[in-house]
Amino acid sequence: MLKYLLGRLRRGSHTLPYPRTVPTLPERYRGRPVLDRTLCPDGCRACAAAAPTGFLRLDAGGVPALDLGACRFSPEESAACPASAIRFSGEHRMATSAREALVTPTGEVELAHALEASARRLFGRSLRLRSVVAGSCGGCEPDIAVLGTVVFDLARFGIQFVASPRHADGIVVTGVVNPNMRLALEKTWQAVPEPRLVIAVGACALSGGPFAASLQGGTGVPAELPVDLCVPGCPPHPLTLLDGLLRLLGRLERGER
Repeated sequence: MLKYLLGRLRRGSHTLPYPRTVPTLPERYRGRPVLDRTLCPDGCRACAAAAPTGFLRLDAGGVPALDLGACRFSPEESAACPASAIRFSGEHRMATSAREALVTPTGEVELAHALEASARRLFGRSLRLRSVVAGSCGGCEPDIAVLGTVVFDLARFGIQFVASPRHADGIVVTGVVNPNMRLALEKTWQAVPEPRLVIAVGACALSGGPFAASLQGGTGVPAELPVDLCVPGCPPHPLTLLDGLLRLLGRLERGER
């Protein structure tokens, strides 16, 4: 037993000291996209037409904007502009409190704000979430599950996933919410005691992702469910979701760890 304890002490801790220290992500990581219109001679109008997804679009006045909720963070999306006006940064922080906040002319977004003080007092220092996989390709769920490993240790922040919506404070939705899963999603949400949270994770839950145009696809979380946290990505990096959850609870604003 003594040898085991000594060996465990020598190994030390493998948990990231996040958010006190942000780890260096690999160079190949494609984080929050950035749009520099000054590099594109025609104001990105041709690029918007050539973009493989709907993440680059023009508003009524012809001004281009990036829709992070529809972005799949693929090399083909940045390559849509031959002048390199679109690039992916290494920034993982991009979770917002509203779907509209993910539409930006530059790539900069207003990060998620904390819940009202009354809600935070009610939840205390804990948050229980129920995962709802509503027509997902299976890409987002592993990056959510990895938050429970020793590397991220989501439970140290008082956040855990539970098996029953009756025991939950909110739901985490992944997938396009196809017709076969819409009723199941609505019933799960109704089973969560009030006040309840809705967290949309991934491009599919936010916009339908690559399956939005299909007959059996969907456009993400329906408008009837008020979304409290939008986490873009295809799939989102675990740190993107963790950052959003901590901001939702006001933990980063107060400097808590």
